[in-house]
Amino acid sequence: MNKKYIIAAAFLILGAVNQSCSNDFIDVSPTEAIPESALGEIYNNDAGANSLVTAIYAKFLDWNMSTFAWIGVTSIVSDDADKGSSASDSGSDKDILDALTFTPSTPSFKELFASNYQGINRCNQALKYLPQLDKADPQLRERLAGEAKFLRAFMYFTLVRSFGGVPLVDHVPVTGVEADKQMTLTRKSKEEIYAFIEKDLKDAAAVLPSRTGGQRATKGAAHALLAKVYLYQKKWQLAVDETNLVTGYSLTPNFQEIYKVSGENNAESIFEINGSGGTAGRAIQQYSQVQGARGTTGWGWGFATPTQGLYDAYSATDSRRDATIIHRDMTLYDGYYVGPNTENKFYNYKAYSSNYRDQASTDVNIRYLRYAEVLLIRAEAMNELGQTSAAIPFLNQVRNRANIGNTTASSQADVRLDIWKQRRLELAFEHDRWFDLVRTGQAQAAMAADGGKKFIVGKHEVFPLPQDFIMEAGGLSAQNPGY
Repeated sequence: MNKKYIIAAAFLILGAVNQSCSNDFIDVSPTEAIPESALGEIYNNDAGANSLVTAIYAKFLDWNMSTFAWIGVTSIVSDDADKGSSASDSGSDKDILDALTFTPSTPSFKELFASNYQGINRCNQALKYLPQLDKADPQLRERLAGEAKFLRAFMYFTLVRSFGGVPLVDHVPVTGVEADKQMTLTRKSKEEIYAFIEKDLKDAAAVLPSRTGGQRATKGAAHALLAKVYLYQKKWQLAVDETNLVTGYSLTPNFQEIYKVSGENNAESIFEINGSGGTAGRAIQQYSQVQGARGTTGWGWGFATPTQGLYDAYSATDSRRDATIIHRDMTLYDGYYVGPNTENKFYNYKAYSSNYRDQASTDVNIRYLRYAEVLLIRAEAMNELGQTSAAIPFLNQVRNRANIGNTTASSQADVRLDIWKQRRLELAFEHDRWFDLVRTGQAQAAMAADGGKKFIVGKHEVFPLPQDFIMEAGGLSAQNPGY
């Protein structure tokens, strides 16, 4: 075997591309053992150590991780977006998601489940092999291990919000070891998953660097995500404490600037997934194309179209409305004109690429953690602690950037409602709305207002585990109630 082939094979084994050769549904096993010579001769250096973790970030570019299924289970399922596209195009199952009639066999849940475990596998592989690279810089290896733990926590947060309890795969399983097989097929409680996430993020925060303007996880990202994790568990004081550790960031004065190429990884950005665009680039596969305007003067498939309810939730003076929602007969920031005859009335502006509008590989980034959300987390947690007067200024920072002035709310209940509303308007299409509706208890009313959709309390708070996984588990894991 020549050296070039060894490098390519090792890179494949260590998770740079999808691993789909496993017989198990959760893709957590390498396709083959890594030869010791390959590890020592090729990966035992700084570049090799970096490549192990770069492979984790690369997973977020994949179609099954960040595109069609993810858009469906976070945006289309919520009151922020309709299926869109043409009436005759179901988008595989996007009409089912939109109507809340999904089942364990709905394909998007299999994609959501499998893709995150593929990413977790890459994290576990990196954490396994990094300590063995004794010729790589020790401080670099420590930082990279922190990044791997941050990314693993990020993916487990997605899984626990989506499904509740899930298998806790904390190391690379060994084929033929019964305990490892059971690990991959046995659900842990959501409390156990949250505890694991918290530990990973604390470990990451201890070793990651402060904000450097780069494109990798930092100390600020770990503290921001941990604050969000605490928010979802109603651990209010801990959430406040973590937001106080997120320093060195500021709001971008012009909201729309955040979503341009010039606004990538700017002073407000805490963590985002980067797409470089073009045929030679590393793009988030078809993320922009799937959500692009459809029909005359359009360029995309037209899925996940903003609802009338979302549009109407913005006031006419709110600068976020026309930076979030493309509408017919609109000239975009780069001068491109969206005519009056597109197939759908509204489209997602945050997914728009000016440079690669009509291409599958675009330069759109997904903004996952921004300083505005940190302010809203702090405001919400403080308000829940009874510190309403002290919470309001943080809420007002977000409102004033949006050009809607200070809140008129003063009671704890009214401030709570305004914070929830500002989360919706600020973070629309940043993949949080459905989870916010569930955690705040607004889902049933919101779905009823969104065309009379039926959110079943006691069922729809979590998605169904994929039927393929339940069958493979063979009794080790039970389906979520109601499915």
